[in-house]
Amino acid sequence: MNRFTLPATLLAACSLLSHCSPQASSDKPRVALVMKSLANEFFGSMAKGAEAHQAAHTDEYELLVNGIKNETDLAEQVSLVEQMVARGAQAIVIAPADSKALVPALKRAADAGVLIINIDNKLDDASLKEAGLSAPFVGPDNRVGAKEVGMVLAKKLKSGDEVAIIEGVPTAFNGQQRRAGFEDAMKEAGMKVVSIQAGNWEMEKASSVASAMLSAHPNLKAILCANDSMALGAVSAVTSAGKTGKVLVVGFDNITAIQPMLEDGRIVATADQHADQLAVFGIEAALSILKGEAQPADRTTAVDLVTK
Repeated sequence: MNRFTLPATLLAACSLLSHCSPQASSDKPRVALVMKSLANEFFGSMAKGAEAHQAAHTDEYELLVNGIKNETDLAEQVSLVEQMVARGAQAIVIAPADSKALVPALKRAADAGVLIINIDNKLDDASLKEAGLSAPFVGPDNRVGAKEVGMVLAKKLKSGDEVAIIEGVPTAFNGQQRRAGFEDAMKEAGMKVVSIQAGNWEMEKASSVASAMLSAHPNLKAILCANDSMALGAVSAVTSAGKTGKVLVVGFDNITAIQPMLEDGRIVATADQHADQLAVFGIEAALSILKGEAQPADRTTAVDLVTK
């Protein structure tokens, strides 16, 4: 990501992983993009896509891009939302780390006059209703995408085979939907799901979880991972256990790091939800509302199956 030299007082107001643009002009709206971990290539791609869009529309809006250090740092993401309000953002486009925990902070932002657009991970409907917060959602149908990935895997297995699922953060809606999609596919194909554990979207955590799964279930034939970072961790565990080719792995996100593994079969399939476009869709929705157009309905974006 591009970096700027900023005064110390401004740097203090930003996350260590934040990209802060110069002070907004009075005649252009300021849009803040608040993501999850920038250590995850998916969100790095999202940031680049948003920056490219803003660079092509510099006369229309100014952009603040922010991310947290790790996937579970909810307090930091809440802090980023508060910082963006303090910096005068007219809109916040957010991929929340948790579907419920971010709602109070976003409600406070909305009460301060900030437009909220939800991308990637859907905020909890009941929590939104209770808070009285309206936040249009722009993102893929994760359950459908995960089921498609799972069905590709199932074709390489036989009915009754033992499989395991490494889910993301259990309280994240997109993680719940991907787990459900994997379960849909495995049930339909007659597989036996012997373990479901959280990898919190992170490679190292998933590697540890996968190692324990392989030890506890010596007949395990496949591990379904709710994102590609965790799939990388699972592949590492499978390799260390000497079970390459014997235990199959699938992921979700289609990050660059898994491309060689798709080619050589260490990862069977993944799903591409087009990270570079997700934030752009959210930004465009925000700009249209700021221009006085009606608030759009939730928008389901593309998710495509990716195999060798």
